[in-house]
Amino acid sequence: MYLSSTPRAEPRPRSSRAAVQFVVASAVVWAVAAALLFILVPGLESFPRLLVFSECVGLTMVACVVLLQRQRRLERLAAGTRWLLTGVIAIPVGYLLGHQIAFLLLGEPMRLVGHQHISLVPILFTVLVGGLGLRHFATREQLAREAAARAEAQHLAVEAQLRLLRTQLEPHMLFNTLANLRGLVREDADRAEAMIDRLIVYLRGTLSASQTESVPLGREFAQLRAYLEIMSLRMGPRLTFRLELPAELEGTQVPPMLLQPLVENAIKHGLEPKVGSARIEVVARATDAGIEIRVDDDGLGLPAPDHETPEDGAPAGPESSSYGLRHVRERLKAVYGPAARLDLERRQPAGVSSIVFFPRPT
Repeated sequence: MYLSSTPRAEPRPRSSRAAVQFVVASAVVWAVAAALLFILVPGLESFPRLLVFSECVGLTMVACVVLLQRQRRLERLAAGTRWLLTGVIAIPVGYLLGHQIAFLLLGEPMRLVGHQHISLVPILFTVLVGGLGLRHFATREQLAREAAARAEAQHLAVEAQLRLLRTQLEPHMLFNTLANLRGLVREDADRAEAMIDRLIVYLRGTLSASQTESVPLGREFAQLRAYLEIMSLRMGPRLTFRLELPAELEGTQVPPMLLQPLVENAIKHGLEPKVGSARIEVVARATDAGIEIRVDDDGLGLPAPDHETPEDGAPAGPESSSYGLRHVRERLKAVYGPAARLDLERRQPAGVSSIVFFPRPT
């Protein structure tokens, strides 16, 4: 005859295992409630009989709550009104119908509860425990919604940061490319035409990425290829690059423009200032724990160790202090949780490795 408070955030288990845990936890609480009533009101019933009534009334009450919470009309009501209406319906129905089920299980003839005499104690106890259980469910639902709202707000903030990052990255790259085009149009029309073609591919991919929350890893690599082909035309034959993506990873969904800041940082801070040939490689591979993507360059490298700052475990300098890398770290954490990470490592004899790791999407 009692509605239990269970560890579930809502009275609707979403799997068979969760449903079993829900029923077991509720049965234990109702057994405790029956024991309390047996102790507080001696002589009311024998404990086995009282336990049967307690379980039947409680299970019936919870079944009513679950059914009512699935009604679309109730979902349109305010939370307080919905739970109040649920209690007004579920507690009396659970008490009356649960008694009839208990009579049936005990092999006794069904009869109207209280037709001989009415004991207010079990009724008040049922209302009290049922009300506490409903209050528990309402509180857990509110907390779950607040947590979902915070997660959504964090997601929107990350997306806003991504849009801001694009407004910072794209004009810089675009203006430099257009400046190069202006000179190439007179000096080398064929190279100018090739750069325009690659710029169109790059901008088309950027526009497509801005309209979705995730893209296949194959498309992310195609975007990097378009960008690197533009940069190779700008920097000339001294820049070479390699992209390696296994076929089985091409369909893996990732946040758009996730790798772009890493490649741009490697070129801007490591390869462009370097005298002589420069090379960058972007290699993805599957591991037992997830997916690892390395962005390796042979540029100027990270600053000397005495300039490192231990606050976030990453070396200081252009690479680690840039907004782009901070954004990549925050975005990985928001999308994949604490299991994802971005690490920077020095390469020998020179250069930097930016290593992105995230678990396989489920």
